[in-house]
Amino acid sequence: MRVLVACDKFKGSLSAAEACEAIANGLWEAAPGTEVDQAPIADGGEGFTQSVHDVLGGEWVTCNTLDAIGRPCESRYLVVGDMAVMEMAEANGLEMIEKEQRDVFCSNTAGTGIMMRHAVENYSVKRIVMGIGGSATNDAGAGMAVELGATFYDSAGNPLMPVPAELARAVKFDGSGIMKMPDILVASDVRNPLLGSSGATAIYGPQKGVEDFSAMESILKNIMLVCDGETTAEREGAGAAGGLGFGLMHFCEAELVNGFEWLAQELNMEERIAKADLIITGEGSLDAQTAEGKGPAGIARMAKEAGKPVVAMAGRIEDGAEKMFDRHYALANIGLPLEQCIAQGAVLLRNVAKEEAAKW
Repeated sequence: MRVLVACDKFKGSLSAAEACEAIANGLWEAAPGTEVDQAPIADGGEGFTQSVHDVLGGEWVTCNTLDAIGRPCESRYLVVGDMAVMEMAEANGLEMIEKEQRDVFCSNTAGTGIMMRHAVENYSVKRIVMGIGGSATNDAGAGMAVELGATFYDSAGNPLMPVPAELARAVKFDGSGIMKMPDILVASDVRNPLLGSSGATAIYGPQKGVEDFSAMESILKNIMLVCDGETTAEREGAGAAGGLGFGLMHFCEAELVNGFEWLAQELNMEERIAKADLIITGEGSLDAQTAEGKGPAGIARMAKEAGKPVVAMAGRIEDGAEKMFDRHYALANIGLPLEQCIAQGAVLLRNVAKEEAAKW
Protein backbone atom coordinates (compact mmCIF):
# COMPACT_ATOMS: atom_id res chain seq x y z
CA MET A 1 0.00 0.00 0.00
CA ARG A 2 1.40 3.39 -0.99
CA VAL A 3 -0.15 6.44 0.70
CA LEU A 4 0.42 10.10 -0.09
CA VAL A 5 -0.07 12.28 3.01
CA ALA A 6 -0.49 15.93 1.97
CA CYS A 7 -1.75 18.09 4.84
CA ASP A 8 -1.80 21.80 5.54
CA LYS A 9 -1.15 23.17 9.03
CA PHE A 10 -3.43 22.59 12.03
CA LYS A 11 -3.33 26.22 13.19
CA GLY A 12 -2.29 26.59 16.80
CA SER A 13 -1.42 22.92 17.07
CA LEU A 14 0.77 21.47 14.30
CA SER A 15 2.70 22.68 11.30
CA ALA A 16 1.93 21.03 7.98
CA ALA A 17 5.08 18.91 8.26
CA GLU A 18 4.23 17.86 11.83
CA ALA A 19 0.69 16.88 10.82
CA CYS A 20 1.98 14.74 7.94
CA GLU A 21 4.51 13.07 10.22
CA ALA A 22 1.88 12.28 12.88
CA ILE A 23 -0.35 10.62 10.29
CA ALA A 24 2.58 8.71 8.79
CA ASN A 25 3.54 7.42 12.26
CA GLY A 26 0.01 6.16 12.82
CA LEU A 27 -0.05 4.37 9.48
CA TRP A 28 3.32 2.73 10.12
CA GLU A 29 2.24 1.66 13.60
CA ALA A 30 -0.95 0.00 12.34
CA ALA A 31 0.40 -1.23 9.01
CA PRO A 32 4.22 -1.46 9.16
CA GLY A 33 4.67 -2.24 5.47
CA THR A 34 2.95 0.92 4.28
CA GLU A 35 4.89 3.19 1.93
CA VAL A 36 4.20 6.77 2.97
CA ASP A 37 5.04 9.80 0.83
CA GLN A 38 4.83 12.94 2.97
CA ALA A 39 4.10 16.22 1.16
CA PRO A 40 3.30 19.18 3.46
CA ILE A 41 1.21 21.76 1.62
CA ALA A 42 0.13 25.39 2.01
CA ASP A 43 -2.02 27.85 0.09
CA GLY A 44 -0.18 31.12 0.63
CA GLY A 45 -0.93 31.74 4.30
CA GLU A 46 1.16 31.07 7.36
CA GLY A 47 3.46 28.12 6.84
CA PHE A 48 3.82 28.66 3.11
CA THR A 49 7.59 29.19 3.11
CA GLN A 50 8.13 26.29 5.52
CA SER A 51 6.24 23.99 3.15
CA VAL A 52 8.41 25.14 0.26
CA HIS A 53 11.55 24.58 2.35
CA ASP A 54 10.42 21.08 3.34
CA VAL A 55 10.52 20.10 -0.33
CA LEU A 56 12.91 22.42 -2.15
CA GLY A 57 15.36 23.18 0.65
CA GLY A 58 17.11 26.50 0.31
CA GLU A 59 18.69 29.01 2.68
CA TRP A 60 16.77 30.74 5.45
CA VAL A 61 17.57 34.47 5.52
CA THR A 62 16.83 36.79 8.44
CA CYS A 63 15.99 40.44 7.89
CA ASN A 64 15.48 43.41 10.22
CA THR A 65 12.13 44.93 9.35
CA LEU A 66 8.99 46.52 10.87
CA ASP A 67 5.77 44.99 12.09
CA ALA A 68 2.38 46.37 11.06
CA ILE A 69 2.41 49.16 13.66
CA GLY A 70 6.00 50.17 12.92
CA ARG A 71 7.88 48.36 15.68
CA PRO A 72 11.30 46.90 14.78
CA CYS A 73 11.18 43.13 14.36
CA GLU A 74 13.08 40.33 12.67
CA SER A 75 11.57 38.26 9.89
CA ARG A 76 12.84 35.45 7.75
CA TYR A 77 12.37 34.34 4.17
CA LEU A 78 13.71 31.56 1.98
CA VAL A 79 16.19 31.82 -0.88
CA VAL A 80 16.15 28.89 -3.32
CA GLY A 81 18.58 29.47 -6.17
CA ASP A 82 17.60 32.80 -7.73
CA MET A 83 14.13 32.77 -6.12
CA ALA A 84 13.03 34.32 -2.82
CA VAL A 85 9.97 32.82 -1.12
CA MET A 86 8.39 34.90 1.63
CA GLU A 87 5.21 35.53 3.60
CA MET A 88 3.90 38.99 4.36
CA ALA A 89 2.78 37.61 7.74
CA GLU A 90 6.46 37.28 8.72
CA ALA A 91 6.59 41.08 8.94
CA ASN A 92 3.01 42.34 8.99
CA GLY A 93 0.99 39.42 10.32
CA LEU A 94 -2.02 39.84 12.59
CA GLU A 95 -0.69 37.37 15.15
CA MET A 96 2.38 39.58 15.70
CA ILE A 97 0.26 42.37 17.18
CA GLU A 98 -1.26 42.09 20.65
CA LYS A 99 -5.04 42.57 20.54
CA GLU A 100 -4.88 45.73 22.63
CA GLN A 101 -2.25 47.20 20.25
CA ARG A 102 -4.11 46.58 17.00
CA ASP A 103 -5.08 49.71 15.08
CA VAL A 104 -5.67 49.04 11.42
CA PHE A 105 -5.97 52.77 10.60
CA CYS A 106 -2.36 53.21 11.74
CA SER A 107 -0.95 49.95 10.36
CA ASN A 108 0.78 49.30 7.06
CA THR A 109 2.80 46.90 4.91
CA ALA A 110 6.12 48.76 5.06
CA GLY A 111 7.75 45.71 6.66
CA THR A 112 6.82 43.60 3.66
CA GLY A 113 8.44 46.14 1.34
CA ILE A 114 11.61 46.03 3.45
CA MET A 115 11.78 42.25 3.07
CA MET A 116 11.34 42.52 -0.70
CA ARG A 117 14.04 45.18 -0.98
CA HIS A 118 16.38 43.11 1.19
CA ALA A 119 16.04 40.10 -1.13
CA VAL A 120 16.69 42.19 -4.24
CA GLU A 121 19.62 44.16 -2.84
CA ASN A 122 21.37 41.30 -1.05
CA TYR A 123 20.62 38.26 -3.21
CA SER A 124 19.84 39.70 -6.66
CA VAL A 125 16.88 37.34 -6.91
CA LYS A 126 15.14 37.04 -10.26
CA ARG A 127 11.80 35.99 -8.81
CA ILE A 128 9.87 36.64 -5.59
CA VAL A 129 7.02 34.39 -4.54
CA MET A 130 4.93 36.08 -1.85
CA GLY A 131 2.36 34.36 0.35
CA ILE A 132 -0.08 36.98 1.59
CA GLY A 133 -2.33 35.35 4.18
CA GLY A 134 -2.79 36.41 7.80
CA SER A 135 -2.34 40.17 7.44
CA ALA A 136 -2.85 42.82 10.12
CA THR A 137 -3.13 45.58 7.52
CA ASN A 138 -5.66 47.29 5.26
CA ASP A 139 -3.51 49.80 3.37
CA ALA A 140 -3.79 48.53 -0.23
CA GLY A 141 -0.05 47.88 -0.19
CA ALA A 142 0.76 51.57 0.22
CA GLY A 143 3.35 50.97 2.95
CA MET A 144 5.11 48.43 0.77
CA ALA A 145 5.08 50.83 -2.20
CA VAL A 146 6.64 53.65 -0.18
CA GLU A 147 9.41 51.37 1.10
CA LEU A 148 10.17 50.50 -2.52
CA GLY A 149 10.40 54.18 -3.53
CA ALA A 150 6.89 55.59 -4.04
CA THR A 151 5.49 58.75 -2.39
CA PHE A 152 1.96 59.91 -1.53
CA TYR A 153 1.35 63.66 -1.11
CA ASP A 154 -1.31 65.82 0.54
CA SER A 155 -2.82 68.97 -1.01
CA ALA A 156 0.05 71.11 0.30
CA GLY A 157 2.63 68.90 -1.41
CA ASN A 158 3.81 67.26 1.79
CA PRO A 159 4.73 63.54 1.78
CA LEU A 160 2.32 61.41 3.79
CA MET A 161 2.96 58.51 6.10
CA PRO A 162 1.59 55.45 4.26
CA VAL A 163 -1.04 54.46 6.82
CA PRO A 164 -4.80 54.64 6.16
CA ALA A 165 -5.36 57.48 8.66
CA GLU A 166 -2.93 59.67 6.69
CA LEU A 167 -3.76 58.42 3.20
CA ALA A 168 -7.32 59.72 3.58
CA ARG A 169 -5.72 63.09 2.68
CA ALA A 170 -3.72 61.86 -0.31
CA VAL A 171 -4.23 63.83 -3.53
CA LYS A 172 -1.13 62.84 -5.50
CA PHE A 173 0.94 59.70 -6.04
CA ASP A 174 4.44 59.47 -7.49
CA GLY A 175 5.61 55.95 -8.35
CA SER A 176 8.59 57.02 -10.47
CA GLY A 177 11.02 56.19 -7.67
CA ILE A 178 9.94 52.56 -7.23
CA MET A 179 13.02 50.38 -7.59
CA LYS A 180 13.24 47.88 -10.42
CA MET A 181 11.72 44.65 -9.18
CA PRO A 182 12.13 41.07 -10.37
CA ASP A 183 9.17 38.96 -11.46
CA ILE A 184 6.73 38.62 -8.56
CA LEU A 185 4.18 35.87 -8.02
CA VAL A 186 1.53 36.47 -5.37
CA ALA A 187 0.46 33.19 -3.81
CA SER A 188 -3.07 33.52 -2.48
CA ASP A 189 -6.33 31.63 -2.25
CA VAL A 190 -8.33 34.88 -1.92
CA ARG A 191 -10.33 36.09 -4.92
CA ASN A 192 -11.91 39.24 -3.48
CA PRO A 193 -11.66 42.60 -5.29
CA LEU A 194 -10.34 45.63 -3.43
CA LEU A 195 -13.64 47.42 -2.80
CA GLY A 196 -17.33 46.70 -2.29
CA SER A 197 -19.42 44.19 -0.38
CA SER A 198 -16.95 41.39 -1.13
CA GLY A 199 -13.86 43.59 -0.84
CA ALA A 200 -10.98 43.73 1.61
CA THR A 201 -12.70 45.89 4.24
CA ALA A 202 -16.14 44.27 4.20
CA ILE A 203 -14.93 40.68 4.34
CA TYR A 204 -11.67 40.78 6.30
CA GLY A 205 -11.96 44.06 8.20
CA PRO A 206 -13.80 42.59 11.21
CA GLN A 207 -11.00 40.18 12.11
CA LYS A 208 -8.54 43.09 12.07
CA GLY A 209 -10.65 45.31 14.33
CA VAL A 210 -12.20 47.64 11.73
CA GLU A 211 -15.28 49.32 13.23
CA ASP A 212 -15.80 52.33 10.96
CA PHE A 213 -16.21 50.43 7.71
CA SER A 214 -17.39 53.45 5.73
CA ALA A 215 -14.29 55.46 6.61
CA MET A 216 -11.91 52.61 5.79
CA GLU A 217 -13.64 51.88 2.49
CA SER A 218 -13.42 55.56 1.59
CA ILE A 219 -9.67 55.53 2.28
CA LEU A 220 -9.04 52.49 0.08
CA LYS A 221 -11.08 54.10 -2.67
CA ASN A 222 -9.00 57.27 -2.38
CA ILE A 223 -5.75 55.30 -2.62
CA MET A 224 -7.09 53.56 -5.72
CA LEU A 225 -8.12 56.83 -7.40
CA VAL A 226 -4.94 58.72 -6.54
CA CYS A 227 -2.75 56.06 -8.15
CA ASP A 228 -5.12 55.38 -11.10
CA GLY A 229 -5.78 51.82 -9.97
CA GLU A 230 -9.44 51.40 -10.91
CA THR A 231 -8.81 48.49 -13.27
CA THR A 232 -6.46 46.68 -10.89
CA ALA A 233 -8.90 47.12 -8.00
CA GLU A 234 -11.48 44.99 -9.80
CA ARG A 235 -9.12 42.06 -10.43
CA GLU A 236 -9.55 38.85 -8.49
CA GLY A 237 -7.31 38.85 -5.44
CA ALA A 238 -6.90 42.64 -5.26
CA GLY A 239 -8.54 42.54 -1.83
CA ALA A 240 -6.19 39.88 -0.46
CA ALA A 241 -4.25 40.82 2.69
CA GLY A 242 -6.01 44.14 3.14
CA GLY A 243 -5.39 45.13 -0.45
CA LEU A 244 -1.74 44.04 -0.60
CA GLY A 245 -2.85 41.96 -3.59
CA PHE A 246 -3.83 45.23 -5.26
CA GLY A 247 -0.55 46.88 -4.30
CA LEU A 248 1.64 44.09 -5.56
CA MET A 249 -0.22 43.87 -8.86
CA HIS A 250 -0.48 47.64 -9.40
CA PHE A 251 2.85 48.93 -8.08
CA CYS A 252 5.05 45.88 -8.86
CA GLU A 253 3.25 44.32 -11.85
CA ALA A 254 2.93 41.08 -9.91
CA GLU A 255 1.01 38.06 -11.14
CA LEU A 256 -1.55 36.55 -8.77
CA VAL A 257 -1.53 32.75 -8.62
CA ASN A 258 -3.36 30.23 -6.50
CA GLY A 259 -0.92 29.41 -3.73
CA PHE A 260 -1.77 25.75 -3.57
CA GLU A 261 -1.61 25.27 -7.34
CA TRP A 262 1.82 26.92 -7.53
CA LEU A 263 3.16 24.78 -4.70
CA ALA A 264 1.54 21.63 -6.12
CA GLN A 265 3.47 22.17 -9.34
CA GLU A 266 6.71 22.68 -7.42
CA LEU A 267 5.97 19.48 -5.45
CA ASN A 268 5.23 17.40 -8.57
CA MET A 269 1.93 16.62 -6.88
CA GLU A 270 0.22 15.22 -9.97
CA GLU A 271 2.94 12.59 -10.39
CA ARG A 272 2.96 11.74 -6.68
CA ILE A 273 -0.81 11.27 -6.66
CA ALA A 274 -0.58 9.00 -9.69
CA LYS A 275 1.87 6.75 -7.82
CA ALA A 276 -0.29 6.50 -4.67
CA ASP A 277 -3.05 4.02 -3.85
CA LEU A 278 -4.63 6.38 -1.32
CA ILE A 279 -4.36 10.10 -0.58
CA ILE A 280 -4.79 11.60 2.89
CA THR A 281 -5.16 15.36 3.29
CA GLY A 282 -6.46 17.80 5.87
CA GLU A 283 -5.91 20.90 7.98
CA GLY A 284 -7.16 22.42 11.21
CA SER A 285 -10.59 23.33 9.86
CA LEU A 286 -12.46 22.14 6.77
CA ASP A 287 -15.35 24.53 6.15
CA ALA A 288 -17.17 26.53 3.52
CA GLN A 289 -13.96 28.38 2.58
CA THR A 290 -12.07 25.16 1.93
CA ALA A 291 -13.50 24.78 -1.57
CA GLU A 292 -12.39 28.34 -2.44
CA GLY A 293 -8.82 27.47 -3.35
CA LYS A 294 -7.63 25.89 -0.11
CA GLY A 295 -5.01 23.16 -0.22
CA PRO A 296 -7.09 20.16 0.92
CA ALA A 297 -9.75 20.95 -1.70
CA GLY A 298 -7.05 21.10 -4.35
CA ILE A 299 -5.66 17.75 -3.25
CA ALA A 300 -9.16 16.23 -3.29
CA ARG A 301 -9.81 17.55 -6.78
CA MET A 302 -6.53 16.21 -8.12
CA ALA A 303 -7.12 12.84 -6.46
CA LYS A 304 -10.60 12.55 -7.96
CA GLU A 305 -9.28 13.45 -11.41
CA ALA A 306 -6.71 10.65 -11.05
CA GLY A 307 -9.37 8.19 -9.86
CA LYS A 308 -7.77 7.81 -6.44
CA PRO A 309 -9.62 7.64 -3.09
CA VAL A 310 -9.03 10.60 -0.80
CA VAL A 311 -9.43 10.78 2.97
CA ALA A 312 -9.68 13.95 5.08
CA MET A 313 -8.35 14.33 8.61
CA ALA A 314 -9.05 17.65 10.30
CA GLY A 315 -9.54 19.35 13.62
CA ARG A 316 -13.15 20.04 12.70
CA ILE A 317 -15.26 19.50 9.61
CA GLU A 318 -18.33 21.65 8.93
CA ASP A 319 -21.42 20.30 7.21
CA GLY A 320 -20.94 20.23 3.47
CA ALA A 321 -17.14 20.18 3.50
CA GLU A 322 -17.06 16.41 3.94
CA LYS A 323 -18.62 15.91 0.49
CA MET A 324 -15.24 16.46 -1.16
CA PHE A 325 -13.78 13.32 0.43
CA ASP A 326 -14.41 9.57 0.39
CA ARG A 327 -13.90 9.29 4.15
CA HIS A 328 -13.29 11.89 6.83
CA TYR A 329 -12.21 12.15 10.45
CA ALA A 330 -12.72 15.18 12.72
CA LEU A 331 -10.73 15.37 15.94
CA ALA A 332 -13.48 17.56 17.42
CA ASN A 333 -15.83 14.57 17.31
CA ILE A 334 -13.64 12.60 19.71
CA GLY A 335 -15.28 14.46 22.59
CA LEU A 336 -12.28 16.17 24.16
CA PRO A 337 -12.21 19.88 25.08
CA LEU A 338 -10.83 22.12 22.35
CA GLU A 339 -7.72 23.00 24.35
CA GLN A 340 -6.92 19.33 24.81
CA CYS A 341 -7.44 18.58 21.11
CA ILE A 342 -4.99 21.36 20.23
CA ALA A 343 -2.42 20.26 22.80
CA GLN A 344 -2.64 16.59 21.80
CA GLY A 345 -3.02 17.12 18.06
CA ALA A 346 -0.15 14.84 17.06
CA VAL A 347 -1.37 11.96 19.24
CA LEU A 348 -4.95 12.28 18.05
CA LEU A 349 -3.94 12.42 14.39
CA ARG A 350 -1.77 9.36 14.84
CA ASN A 351 -4.73 7.53 16.38
CA VAL A 352 -7.16 8.37 13.55
CA ALA A 353 -4.50 7.32 11.04
CA LYS A 354 -4.34 3.95 12.83
CA GLU A 355 -8.13 3.77 12.58
CA GLU A 356 -7.93 4.46 8.85
CA ALA A 357 -5.25 1.81 8.35
CA ALA A 358 -7.44 -0.73 10.13
CA LYS A 359 -10.04 -0.31 7.35
CA TRP A 360 -7.60 -1.76 4.81
